Amino acid sequence: MAGSRTDSIVIERPRDRVAEIVMNRPDALNAVDARQATLIADACAELAADDRLSVVILSTALDRAFCVGADLKERNQLTNDDLAAQRPASRRAYNSVLGLPMPTIAAVEGFALGGGCELALSCDLIIASDSAAFGLPEVGVGVIPGGGGTQLLSRRVGLNRAADLIFSTRRVSADEAYAIGLADRRAAAGAARTAAGELAAEIAAKSPVALRNAKRALRTGFDLPMAEALEVEDACWHDTAMSADRAEGVAAFVEKRKPEWPRAKG
Repeated sequence: MAGSRTDSIVIERPRDRVAEIVMNRPDALNAVDARQATLIADACAELAADDRLSVVILSTALDRAFCVGADLKERNQLTNDDLAAQRPASRRAYNSVLGLPMPTIAAVEGFALGGGCELALSCDLIIASDSAAFGLPEVGVGVIPGGGGTQLLSRRVGLNRAADLIFSTRRVSADEAYAIGLADRRAAAGAARTAAGELAAEIAAKSPVALRNAKRALRTGFDLPMAEALEVEDACWHDTAMSADRAEGVAAFVEKRKPEWPRAKG
């Protein structure tokens, strides 16, 4: 598996139609400084432009941590003006993960704290290994979650549970994360990336066009009134149903064979 970067962010291609963004900054447990934020955003931009991709995994090369959030050693040196100037790059990093057009899976090992928890929340699905620990400690250091945490967590676990976790800053084990819906699947310690790869392969076998349009319908329609949301779904259905993928999918079903998706062959 050849990475397209040799830095603290590496893109790997473990399977056909699957890419993996691997965070590998061991000296800081994958903390997000200005440089790391830029690398995450650039990696996502590269993958978003790849029409052949069906799934993206966000993972860690470390056993101890998925990502421990913002690099507070860096932040301690910043003036208010410096922090404000850095904010757009930080927002771009989190928004770039959230905005990926294909399904995304976070494979969480170890600590997923602060911005690390928010990176996981920005993915469509979260696999938590038995070693995983989630938390949003920001109010304890004089800030609030700023990578989408206040909005994404409440949409996953409900407003009151999100308030409990954000106000108290307490950490959540893999068991509790799964119980409250913060995590979608479980894996043994050390096996989150393997489990994510298996799930990604299962998803990637489906229609690339349908996967992207299903994600668009889910994400866009979620906060809309039902009538508007159904219009979004109808537009996404039309785009999919009129595509070559629909013709191939139906033909493959009738002929009792695996589909050969046109985009995937491109």
